[in-house]
Amino acid sequence: MANKLQTNLSRYINARFPILYLNLYEESKADEIIKSVADRRTVVEWSVTKGHTEYNAKEADRNMREDRTIEQLLQIKAADSSELERTLFVVKDAHMVFDNKNNIAALKEIALQIGKGLDCSVILMSPILIIPPELEKYITILEMDTYTDKGIRDLIDNFTEEYGITAHSALLEEMAVAFKGLSEFEIRNILSLSLASSANGELTRRVLSLIFEQKQQMIKKSGILEMVPLKEKPEDIGGLEALKKWLERKAVVIKDVNKASDFGVDAPKGVLIAGVPGCGKSLSAKAAAALFDIPLLRLDLGRLMGKYVGESESNMRKAIALAEAISPCVLWIDELEKAFAGIGNEGGGAEVTTRLLGTFLTWMQEKTTSVFVVATANNIVKLPPEMLRKGRFDEIFYVGLPNNTERRMIFEIHIGKRGNHKQSLSKIDLGKLVEKTQGYSGADIEGVVREAVEDAFTANSSNKELTTDILLNVIKSTHSLSVIMKEQLEQMSAEYEKRKFRKASN
Repeated sequence: MANKLQTNLSRYINARFPILYLNLYEESKADEIIKSVADRRTVVEWSVTKGHTEYNAKEADRNMREDRTIEQLLQIKAADSSELERTLFVVKDAHMVFDNKNNIAALKEIALQIGKGLDCSVILMSPILIIPPELEKYITILEMDTYTDKGIRDLIDNFTEEYGITAHSALLEEMAVAFKGLSEFEIRNILSLSLASSANGELTRRVLSLIFEQKQQMIKKSGILEMVPLKEKPEDIGGLEALKKWLERKAVVIKDVNKASDFGVDAPKGVLIAGVPGCGKSLSAKAAAALFDIPLLRLDLGRLMGKYVGESESNMRKAIALAEAISPCVLWIDELEKAFAGIGNEGGGAEVTTRLLGTFLTWMQEKTTSVFVVATANNIVKLPPEMLRKGRFDEIFYVGLPNNTERRMIFEIHIGKRGNHKQSLSKIDLGKLVEKTQGYSGADIEGVVREAVEDAFTANSSNKELTTDILLNVIKSTHSLSVIMKEQLEQMSAEYEKRKFRKASN
């Protein structure tokens, strides 16, 4: 796991890159790596908890210096750069250091001295990536690699050997896959908890549920992704049969991805569902996760935006890493056109959005993990062209207003799921409802049913029953989407036809 970071860190130090930012949680691992690449350099270290420490990595002698604040230490080193000759200057808890402008100025001065030939590298270490604009040009970001399948299996084997326990090989294989995305600290904690809660002192399948609970915690703590509870199923979608059949094919691959890969099938990337508001795009994302029987994560790109240079891009990488850690999963990005609005414009916000788009598209193009992206959009005209290029998504579907058959199905679904009204369906003239709702969206029909059920309940009658007349009265007072958004819908439909997008309905 550490090999790539160790190699890069050594390379950048020897090339005298001025400031290296280690964006990671596992300080103890980073300490080992820094010690391994120090090459007889003195390590000057500062942290909030331990203050100022200096030691020689090879001779392993550590001497505490006088208790100095980080501002005092930086000012001393910046004023007399000779003190930093052949030194690695490690600043832990780096995100706390940037609250003080004097610290930023001192780090910039040290970076300039390194540029003039000083044999030194500043190593910032923090799980939070914050880059002041003044230091942007001097900083190189490095991150800890995630464990490979073999690396995770080695950790599990070391744990079982340490405690003298055994586990079935099939369970070990499942655990190795499930542990993906977790740190060594988290992996050992979950193994220890599973062992402690086992009646016979063995690793059992309970460890898998503990892993899932830990990953749920990761999502909650991130503040970037949201785990959406799965209530909807494909049968809750009225129509969109072409889209549903396509998703069913992908489900076969996702549920047996290893065999599919051995057979030569590419891992599914995802789908872009574009079209009319209120016609089942969001419902399709939820139904896809239920069909695949995997978690649904929702990414709100607005939450990614940070106030510091590089913070938004770091949040995007963190969101991607989290999704890959939870995989197999569905990653749902709603209203994609709003998320990447402003691409190509001038200004700091547009530049950040452009970089976010670049990070996202590169990942979409190259990803090999079982993260199935479902992106939904109302108006693809606002999307950058590179988002629609072949290879980003497996398919792009267009969802239009429901046809007669689909409107009938939508009425049946929404009437059938409310109270005991399913038994009233045989008495309701669905044909007449379909006839009177030409141009209605699925959300329009749901609203009609919801209001009609309420009218039936509040009616001054002993026989409280949902009837055709009640539904028709609500329809008369409802303005459909095709009336409210007539011009926009016509433009959208023309654009989708022009681009030859695949229709979600048969």
